[in-house]
Amino acid sequence: MKKIILLGYMGCGKSTIAQNLSKIINIPFLDLDNCIEKRANLSINEIFEQHGEIYFRKLEHEMFIELLQSSENNIIGLGGGTPCYANNHLLLQRDDVTSIYLKASIDTLYNRLVHNKSKRPLIANMNEEEMKEFIAKHLFDRSFYYNHAQHKVVVDDKTVEETVEDIVALLA
Repeated sequence: MKKIILLGYMGCGKSTIAQNLSKIINIPFLDLDNCIEKRANLSINEIFEQHGEIYFRKLEHEMFIELLQSSENNIIGLGGGTPCYANNHLLLQRDDVTSIYLKASIDTLYNRLVHNKSKRPLIANMNEEEMKEFIAKHLFDRSFYYNHAQHKVVVDDKTVEETVEDIVALLA
């Protein structure tokens, strides 16, 4: 069995989709950020505040490698920025993984993020226009890395169940 890696921008549904997929195909889901928090005994925000982004990206890369090397079958949900650092995007193309980019439009991401933006430090204080511009710029910057995934599943105008069905069909 290959590791299944879900990646994409914040708000694309990585965690929700991974949790539902996990129940259907009976493979445990690991959220990379949660694994980092457990290891560091700090929240992601605290790691950034106390040690900075470079330290966080190093931890993130080490934890990603560790999860990939584990002999257990897992679905791994990456942080939105994970593929963009430390050549992590190259790990998406390994023979022992199935990597899936959950692709969402700017409008879909905006509509999903606007309701809980207080939980997202990067966008917490932005108005609608700033947020849409921020998402658009980030997506543009990150698309090179996201597109290294072996598969793309568009999530726009789909329910979680429909997206999970699309992924199950890919895995068959």
